[in-house]
Amino acid sequence: MKKILKLSLVSVAAFALLTGCTTHKELGTTSTGAENNKYSKIDVEKVCNVKTNGIEKVIASAKQYNVIAKKKGLEFRRLTVNNTDLIISVEEAIKTKAKMVNPKTFKGKKSKTKLETNFAAHRACKFAIRALQQAEEGKTSWRLAIPGDGYKY
Repeated sequence: MKKILKLSLVSVAAFALLTGCTTHKELGTTSTGAENNKYSKIDVEKVCNVKTNGIEKVIASAKQYNVIAKKKGLEFRRLTVNNTDLIISVEEAIKTKAKMVNPKTFKGKKSKTKLETNFAAHRACKFAIRALQQAEEGKTSWRLAIPGDGYKY
């Protein structure tokens, strides 16, 4: 009987270790969030304002944050256009001094979306930063999305 008990305890412990029933630092369950807090403190409207900062600075911010979002697998896609393609099209429009932007879709074709260059830069910057902010917010508020586990209907 003792052998069966020991064998079952060992198998339960091994199963728990193999399935990952422990906290993982890379998943963000035990981290302090110091890196993530810097994204939540960014004022998107101030950083992405083309009139006050200039289009070059806004698109540079968009590029910087979009690289981080892309590494984490959080890049925004809106109306079949990835944020990276939007940034590329804005950079081309700055070089050619075009007033309108027509970015390529994620499939490499011209999209139906035509945007003013300043608005496209603002949008690309906003999408890059908000992707990181929403990922951070989701770590604490995901429970509210579960029916019966936060909201009362």
